[in-house]
Amino acid sequence: MLQSYASREVTQPDLRQFLEELYHGRDLSSFRAGQTIPMNPQVVWVVCRGVVQLSTLYQSGDEALLGLAGPSMPFGLPLTLIYPYQATALSDVDLMGLTMAEIDQSPTLAQEIGRHTVRRLRQTEAMLAMAGYRRVEDRLRQLLLLLQMEVGQPVAEGTRISIRLTHQHLASAIGTTRVTVTRLLGQLRGEGQLIVDAHRHLILPMGVVL
Repeated sequence: MLQSYASREVTQPDLRQFLEELYHGRDLSSFRAGQTIPMNPQVVWVVCRGVVQLSTLYQSGDEALLGLAGPSMPFGLPLTLIYPYQATALSDVDLMGLTMAEIDQSPTLAQEIGRHTVRRLRQTEAMLAMAGYRRVEDRLRQLLLLLQMEVGQPVAEGTRISIRLTHQHLASAIGTTRVTVTRLLGQLRGEGQLIVDAHRHLILPMGVVL
């Protein structure tokens, strides 16, 4: 499923560059890895550097991963109906905040925000389709492929997932337990389909088809 999606993916114009030209000299908001990003019902955040985790909480207290926002991706309360809606920096991030008034006053800016919101829509559809796999191991494989496309970096061994997600993060994303994810990741490593580097980043080896 995700392999064919990847083959159709086209390079999107860089929203970061557009914003730098439009708002030259405007200060960015910086957050360290692990920090919670404040939300405002009138502000859309655009990621200029780093990766942000988007999530919600169930009444049971369990956290559910909604998606990842990487460079040029917008997120914020004006773009969702989910409550509670949380954003956490998975790495050090730089964000630019845009008010809805600014977006409404600039048709070009609104078009660019919409263009990059489509990337989030594709990611969300991929996660919904992933949930349709009955076997947990298949859902995990699809999640790893999605991470490869969204935050993968080429390295000598293959493709490195540039952020470190905990086993609990992965478990929440595919609807299983941390213990199950730990066991399945161990199996993939034993089969040579997954590498963990010295910094605990996951690497999908070159030429391996999950």
